[in-house]
Amino acid sequence: MPILETPYARLDLIRQPEQPNEPLQAFDAADEYLLAQLHEQTLDASSRVLVLNDSFGALACSLANQAQVISSGDSHLALVALGKNLQRNALQAGAVTFVPASEVPQGPFDRVLIRVPKTLALLEEQLIRLHGQLAPGAQVIAAAMIKHLPRAAGDLLEKYIGPVQASLAVKKARLLTATPSDKPAPRSPYPTRYRLDQPGIELINHANLFCREDLDIGTRAFLPHLPKALGNLRVADLGCGNGVLGIVYALSNPQAQMTLVDESYMAVQSAQENWQAILGERPADIRAGDGLAEQPMDSLDLVLCNPPFHQQQVVGDFLAWRMFTQAKTALTKGGELWIVGNRHLGYHLKLKRLFGKVEQVAATPKFVILRAIKP
Repeated sequence: MPILETPYARLDLIRQPEQPNEPLQAFDAADEYLLAQLHEQTLDASSRVLVLNDSFGALACSLANQAQVISSGDSHLALVALGKNLQRNALQAGAVTFVPASEVPQGPFDRVLIRVPKTLALLEEQLIRLHGQLAPGAQVIAAAMIKHLPRAAGDLLEKYIGPVQASLAVKKARLLTATPSDKPAPRSPYPTRYRLDQPGIELINHANLFCREDLDIGTRAFLPHLPKALGNLRVADLGCGNGVLGIVYALSNPQAQMTLVDESYMAVQSAQENWQAILGERPADIRAGDGLAEQPMDSLDLVLCNPPFHQQQVVGDFLAWRMFTQAKTALTKGGELWIVGNRHLGYHLKLKRLFGKVEQVAATPKFVILRAIKP
């Protein structure tokens, strides 16, 4: 496993979720460049440093003994990784304060270190929230690998923070340093909203949600085929996003006991607010989590899932496979996993290996809806 060596620390870091023979490391050249740049500046134990979108804790762990570090991001797995990597490197668990992206970190901050996220709407919302939170002389430094650094990221820094200086490239990484200037208080365009015709409901979507402006086409294909009138079943919407699958299912199944879970804090925030607006005080367990990892065995009758096929910029089916495995463990005997997936991903074969019995419920030219039954 590669070791992160910086002017601040020498760290052994792991990714989350853990995979056997992990092909990827938990840091990259953008982390190294950012920490090297920061080391050229004055930083002491009283300095307040905000770290944004630190996927596996590389930045926060490096600075844990150097300053007052607040880490904020939208990934529950990032929080899990931070905790494990602090412990793995004999750093105190309380050395870094974590603030989920559904909440606003409280300044003032002397330095803000940003890993540019895949979703620029998340970056925009984070920059908007920095208004009035920066100490005199503060700097905001964003880092990314060049292939993942769109011009629009610099435009957002300029718009909400101040003049931006782009660094030279080092190991295919680049830094954008913004110097704060006086700006009027910005108004956030988030959350966004869209309306469904069938059923007639309106859904809100916080900044980091996939398909904020309209229902994604996979879910659109899935909704007409959700099972109805199944009575008092224990049902989970796994990877719930804004909660649309779980909410629409709950409307058709008033006795169902619902669990909605996602690893995105902004997804969970959106799902909670949508549930409240549409279903009022009807009980539901809506939480951020590592999929169904915390769900007791044999505790669910039905799992609904529109699985992701990427983690940040990494594309693959390992997250979906993990969700299917978690679902099988959490389902009772005879329980069912219903999913929608792109045809080309071959989920039918994967589910058949895991569950044995798999049926195609419906199909479109692009998607299949599958039903796997736990033996």
